[in-house]
Amino acid sequence: MLDVCLLGTSGMMPLPNRWLTALMTRFNGSSLLIDCGEGTQIAIREKGWSFHSIDIICFTHYHGDHISGLPGLLLSMGNADRIKPVTLIGPKGLERVVNALRVIAPELPFELKFIEITSQKEVLEINGYMIEAFRVSHNVTCYGYNIIINRAGKFIMEKASINEVPKEYWNRLQKGEVIENDNKVFTPDMVLGPERKGIKLTYCTDSRPIPFIGENAKDADLFICEGMYGEKGMEEKAKDHKHMTFYEAAKLAKEAEVNELWLTHFSPSLVRPEDYIEDTKEIFANAKVGKDKKSITLDFEKE
Repeated sequence: MLDVCLLGTSGMMPLPNRWLTALMTRFNGSSLLIDCGEGTQIAIREKGWSFHSIDIICFTHYHGDHISGLPGLLLSMGNADRIKPVTLIGPKGLERVVNALRVIAPELPFELKFIEITSQKEVLEINGYMIEAFRVSHNVTCYGYNIIINRAGKFIMEKASINEVPKEYWNRLQKGEVIENDNKVFTPDMVLGPERKGIKLTYCTDSRPIPFIGENAKDADLFICEGMYGEKGMEEKAKDHKHMTFYEAAKLAKEAEVNELWLTHFSPSLVRPEDYIEDTKEIFANAKVGKDKKSITLDFEKE
């Protein structure tokens, strides 16, 4: 299962009870963060989660409201005696940007590993997470992310027996290991059935509603998408600033056939986003207003 928490929902500037953009997930003892706006570490503490287990930090882009909280978070992680490396993922220029921010956080007791994304779509596998980064349409280079937890097929004892797999290898093969012994190679598919449906979370913020987003969000269990403006008549402003309205995000959710939509990254002028959710639900019924520390546990389908 995948724990998901929307730590901050504000765009451009933090507000009382609304921190800047950040999302955190937990899976199998490893935490992942997408964006790190001002107040992120406070939101983590308010939620009662730990930043000590954050192994991966992904960035959509390098506007201040998405990365300004990073130096403080890194310092706090260091002060909590973290020594394991942290992997940072983001568009080209990541290492330069982070090193510039680290002028105020120069000494850390752990290594930072940088993965810079340069193509339209890239896929990475780290700590059990499959991370898909896909290019979106903002006024600077910006990416959305899929966080996918794959699920292996069921163990089939009859299949293991037919393939003459020694019993002592069964558990290791179920975990995805390939074993070579006595000139024989044993692979997971020799004991497992077809791969089962996993968990898919799609996160997209700071973009116009382009088809590539819908293609990547297809069949997501949860689609977290920016809705900068909820008021009617804001379409031209959204176009000018390369953002989305609630209704554009809802259309993407409908086209992608996602299970649930959470709106986030609200304009500071949008004081009561819940006032516009009913109109949004007319387009996509399972649309919800994101709130700071709103969370959910996504689980595998029951069989």
